[in-house]
Amino acid sequence: MSTVDGTLGSKPSGYEERDDPAVVTRLLLASGLMLFVELALIRWLGSSVVHLSYFSNFVLLGSFLGIGAGFLISRKEWSIWPISLPLLAILVIGVIQFPVSIERQGSDLIYFTALEIEGPPAWLALPVVFGLVAVILAGPAELVGRCFPKMRPLSAYRYDLIGSLAGILGFTALSFLHAPSLVWGVVAMVPIMLLTAPNRRIISAGWGVVLLAGLAMETFTPGVSWSPYYKINAEQMEEADSGFVLIRANGVPHQLMAPAEWKLEQGERIYETPYLRLPGKLDDVLIVGAGSGSDVAIALREGAKHVDAVDIDPRIMQIGVEMNIDRPYANPGVQRHVNDGRAFLENTERKYDLILFALPDSLTLVSGASQIRLESFLFTEEAIQSVRRALKPDGAFAMYNYYREPWLIDRLAGTTQAVFGHEPCVDTWADAQAVVSIAVQVESQTCGEPWVPTTEITTVKDDAPFLYFRGNSFPPLYAFTIGAILLASLVTVRLLGGPLGTMRPYADLFFMGAAFLLLETKNIATFALLFGTTWFVNALVFAGVLVIVLAAVETERRVKTPPLKVVFIALAASLAAAWVIKPEWLLPLAFWPRLVVATVLAFLPIYLANIAFAKRFRESSDSQSAFAINLLGTIVGGCLEYAALFTGYNNLLIVTGLLYLVAFLLVPRVAGRAA
Repeated sequence: MSTVDGTLGSKPSGYEERDDPAVVTRLLLASGLMLFVELALIRWLGSSVVHLSYFSNFVLLGSFLGIGAGFLISRKEWSIWPISLPLLAILVIGVIQFPVSIERQGSDLIYFTALEIEGPPAWLALPVVFGLVAVILAGPAELVGRCFPKMRPLSAYRYDLIGSLAGILGFTALSFLHAPSLVWGVVAMVPIMLLTAPNRRIISAGWGVVLLAGLAMETFTPGVSWSPYYKINAEQMEEADSGFVLIRANGVPHQLMAPAEWKLEQGERIYETPYLRLPGKLDDVLIVGAGSGSDVAIALREGAKHVDAVDIDPRIMQIGVEMNIDRPYANPGVQRHVNDGRAFLENTERKYDLILFALPDSLTLVSGASQIRLESFLFTEEAIQSVRRALKPDGAFAMYNYYREPWLIDRLAGTTQAVFGHEPCVDTWADAQAVVSIAVQVESQTCGEPWVPTTEITTVKDDAPFLYFRGNSFPPLYAFTIGAILLASLVTVRLLGGPLGTMRPYADLFFMGAAFLLLETKNIATFALLFGTTWFVNALVFAGVLVIVLAAVETERRVKTPPLKVVFIALAASLAAAWVIKPEWLLPLAFWPRLVVATVLAFLPIYLANIAFAKRFRESSDSQSAFAINLLGTIVGGCLEYAALFTGYNNLLIVTGLLYLVAFLLVPRVAGRAA
């Protein structure tokens, strides 16, 4: 395995000047399947195991461990591929039969740690999910790994990237079409059957039937549909024509769609309170989190003439169009916008009499690769400043929800006070409902009891938009889980890869992997802030990363690039530039200049980092081990992501730079000179 044994740069046996088309095809199919199944598991498991709402990248880290293990297994005579499909079918059936969900009838929830959760406990569900995901992904990864020694390293890496990009684009297309999970299973079964040996296809077909039967059971359940963010269940309550519909999102009671008259007169008081506390003029109203339309219907009843209804989820809004008994979206004065609330605020030119944040409480992650939630950038100081700018001189703002914790209510109230310059009206009720309302002109407010904070007020910023993180200590459950993941990874590498000392020549690739995932995490956060926390923006970032990595590989294959030392110096300079130029500085720019500057700042370090990786990977005498160690390094990077809770996202670039520095120092001297 050594890269310093005098064979550096030579072609190992089995290499050909032209890649075997059959091997290329198999590599493309396996890598595409690998990424498709990874993304499908991240979304599908998150829809049925509510514990995953607390662990942003749990399934992703399990996938990375499995992929790295698969590459190490590919060097051995035995195979894990035959059990991947059976385990996938067992996982799907098990989760469908024993989902982890929240049992509470009623309206929206934003902070449910105190609520009763049904299904397997976290200490059992999370390890089982992590282990099964790792083994399932190890199967297609093994097939990819077995193709690598039959090709030149950079050529194999190139086709792996192309296949991965196809997997991402395929799953993105299904998300765009709101395809149900059964369609995901059918699509995955095609490459599975093509990659399975002919003498095992009957057995694989049998397990495929089990898998698809489980997904069909879910897909054809009445009221179940999929949006790009949730598995949604719309359940009629009482009589079909009563107008009461409970909308569950990923197993959480998310919205109670009910007649506006009932909500105002007999339902929750949060809906009427903003109109009692704030000025009565309602020519123009903006509702962020409009959802199925109940808040819009109430605004219309209160006299609103024009309503901009913004919601990030197209399916929930469509349910409101189809099923809301008040038909608010049919009103000619209502304009629907499927968009991220913060992005809409930053780009709208209209001024409003009233802006409402109407229960924008997703508890859903943008992706399995970042801590960013759909509503993360909606409650920062900078976001409330954008609200203030969008109000008319005599306008007002209100937000309401089931916040459940006094310190969280104080944080939100304190944020409005910091931005507007005076105290808001704060109304709370025993069942944890709360309304925070504030007018531009303090004399326009009509508050009840004065707001008296019960806790020390801390606000959140765009750089660390963790509304639900109190900040006084690192959550013990997180620390335990991260430790368990790292231990499992270490044991896996030792068992499958042999003594760790034999992998010393690729130690730099390990740190490159850790740094790369932190860099990707930072870019997801930046683009979510600048362009919205939508699934489409997220998909573009992932696809863009792969395209840039592919461009770096093609550059290294076709062009004589500078020495490794020069590349690392350029990488350090690009990281420094990205750290100095804060993302919030770009928000005032028009869309296209903002996109150009953000793209250069985000993707230039990725491009240079992968030039460095390609230089090292090209010279590896054991491409399977080199790639596996790099992937396993991403697990450490994924664990280090949680440092953003304390450092903020921008300072993750400092950690990234230090990791790349360690990687540079660990580059074998002979490899450095050859590169």
